[in-house]
Amino acid sequence: MESSNLISNQLQAQLRHILPRLRWEASRLGTIGKIGLGLLVIAVVLLFTMVFPQETTVQTLKSRAETLQAQPLSQSQKASRPTQKISDNQALQIFYDFFPHIDSSPFWIRELTKIAKSHRVEINSSDYRLVKEKDDKLARYEMILPVRGRYPQIRAFIADALQEVPAMAISGMVIKRDNVKTEQLDVRLEINLYLDV
Repeated sequence: MESSNLISNQLQAQLRHILPRLRWEASRLGTIGKIGLGLLVIAVVLLFTMVFPQETTVQTLKSRAETLQAQPLSQSQKASRPTQKISDNQALQIFYDFFPHIDSSPFWIRELTKIAKSHRVEINSSDYRLVKEKDDKLARYEMILPVRGRYPQIRAFIADALQEVPAMAISGMVIKRDNVKTEQLDVRLEINLYLDV
């Protein structure tokens, strides 16, 4: 009993000497030093409460990934894989079949017009030109679309047009605004629609 009282008395005596020293050191730090010390304490607490516990989770996931990669494919997975490779000519034909036929260009122009109307984007007079090289299997339908609208409307129009018309590519864009205060933009879109001949 006396030894525990002796130890507690010694600790109290040491704390009496340390606490004034800590107060004096803290007063020397200033405001920025106190903020830095507080951030350091927070960083240490976060290290022990968030980072170190995640290390075990990461190691568990890594070991699980290694075991899954080392496992051979099951019979059902082997059966679902194609055993026959396609030739280069077949692959090329599949590629060309993706593109719409050259006769469908009016349909795609109507689609662009519908998408523009749905986003309240005005399409002014447009220029169209069909470019077809002699030996190419694809034709390029070049369109210049001057559109007018607010930025979010035009951006949504472009995103939906690229989604709905997968054979379309934007080859150029010029954005013009009359002055800083106007919300309306004049955009000149240069669009290529690739068609199968």
